[in-house]
Amino acid sequence: MMNNWADSLIREYEIGRRDLGEMKSKLDPTNLADREDRSKINSMIGTMTESIEWMTIGREPGKLRGVDKKAAYQRRAISDMDMFPSLDVVPKERELEEEEKQVIFNLIAELSPRERQCFILHKAYLFSYSEIAEELNIGKSTVQKYIERAKQKVKVQ
Repeated sequence: MMNNWADSLIREYEIGRRDLGEMKSKLDPTNLADREDRSKINSMIGTMTESIEWMTIGREPGKLRGVDKKAAYQRRAISDMDMFPSLDVVPKERELEEEEKQVIFNLIAELSPRERQCFILHKAYLFSYSEIAEELNIGKSTVQKYIERAKQKVKVQ
């Protein structure tokens, strides 16, 4: 699984929200002090839930316009290309025109992280489905599904 800073932060917030829920469940709703604490914890859980949603979709919850998370947070992962830990292959380089770079970037940005990984490993580095499955520690049929989805998205674009 590809982990970028936003995904790590989301996981931390989800763990914190779960811990708050556990704390709340241990409080006695009949005790006045515990009721006040439950109210404060409910407020914190609501704030954390909104923050998680914001980070997940990449825009303020409830707003109709904005950038999706994959466009906001995962574009960095594309440029870093650190998503293939054991990749020692260096592709033959050629200078792309700026317009070509933008088209490729936009196409790749539309893919999910896994689709992107599988598609690039298969098309750019000519890995077989089995090699990709081994590299990413997922099933061969899963790799095939990701690549098929990626091809469909590229075809639509």
